[in-house]
Amino acid sequence: MSTPDNQSEMFAGQAPRPLADRLRPEAVGDAVGQGHLLGAEGPIGRMVANDRLASMVLWGPPGCGKTTIARLLALETDFTFEPLSAVFSGVADLRKVFERATARRAGGQGTLLFIDEIHRFNRAQQDGFLPYVEDGTVTLIGATTENPSFEINAALLSRCQVFVLNRLDEAALEELLMRAEALEGRELPVDGQARQALKAMADGDGRYLLNLAEELFALRLDDGPDTTLDTARLIETVQKRAPLYDKSQEGHYNLISALHKSLRGSDVDAALYWLARMLAGGEDPRFVARRLARAAIEDIGLADPQALPHALAAWEAYERIGTPEGELALAQCVIYLASAPKSNASYKAYGSAMRMARDTGSLAPPKHILNAPTNLMKEMGYGDGYAYDHDAEDGFSGQDYFPDGIERSQFYKPVERGFEREIGKRLEYWTKLRAERAAGDGSKD
Repeated sequence: MSTPDNQSEMFAGQAPRPLADRLRPEAVGDAVGQGHLLGAEGPIGRMVANDRLASMVLWGPPGCGKTTIARLLALETDFTFEPLSAVFSGVADLRKVFERATARRAGGQGTLLFIDEIHRFNRAQQDGFLPYVEDGTVTLIGATTENPSFEINAALLSRCQVFVLNRLDEAALEELLMRAEALEGRELPVDGQARQALKAMADGDGRYLLNLAEELFALRLDDGPDTTLDTARLIETVQKRAPLYDKSQEGHYNLISALHKSLRGSDVDAALYWLARMLAGGEDPRFVARRLARAAIEDIGLADPQALPHALAAWEAYERIGTPEGELALAQCVIYLASAPKSNASYKAYGSAMRMARDTGSLAPPKHILNAPTNLMKEMGYGDGYAYDHDAEDGFSGQDYFPDGIERSQFYKPVERGFEREIGKRLEYWTKLRAERAAGDGSKD
């Protein structure tokens, strides 16, 4: 009598297989979209040609072929393929794999250990790989959607090569659709524009594209042979995919960085695009509002003194109005900041002043600007010689307010843009007066 496991194997061939699984390539060269790695001159392509496989980490977005590549490498290099998912596996599963790999190695057989979502293993679990990778018991291929520099132990990372996989571009997605049509023996039931929309909805994810195609092939069977969908009907049929965006992981920081740099670069349209990407992905608008205020301070400063009030007003408007109407206030702020004159002079001035403060932190203010509330302080010279600026004819005494013993420093150097051009003129005027009065009364510069 067959065991349940044998029954599963017996009927496995009769179970329906998803289109994405049926279209898995049979050779590394058949994988789409990763020619920079898999081609004859690519690093993985050269490994296969030389029959020498090193441990590696495949870093790329969902649906770009990480699992497929690992399977193909095992086939083409005659390794035994041991797949695990870090989501569902633990130390016990790893121990069993290492035991089998050790036994195989004694018989001259190599083991390719594939860990999907390797970043989900904690640091202790990752450390457990080290001796087996180090001595060649297993060749490790880890797949991750997260930056390996942040998510994988440095010790393990130093023993692996990191390869970056690309999102599938339009040509690669079209190739997948053509392969699906060849396998099914019929074209997808969509017109030209809907076909473009279908690829756009996939957002570089080949697996997702093939899942959509499978739905459309089934739809044609249900609706009759002459069914052809335009873009509107396509979206109604398969619905619109939510943008790929993880608010707690690297995408969160990549997109806010893109928004900030677009603002700094005065690219209004790009800044609006990244704002829309973040909000469409479900980002908290308050996080965006905070960054807009920071950009107003760091990258515009006094070149446009209204930039910060505008950013704070947009933040408050969102708090009062909420989503979705309040998001328009953020969009308006993005336009204002991106189109404003730029200066980081205040930012740099503060940094320079902070460095001097750390270097000279024990120096007291000069006595002439110290208050003298007691007779003893007056006797010690506190306040002696202080010139009250409002008593000067032009409202400027020209006194030096730096500590005794150090020369004046110019931290703030306004740019010739926006309002800072006017500030620069004022500073030049005061510098001239200060020099004239220092020369006239012999006080220190």
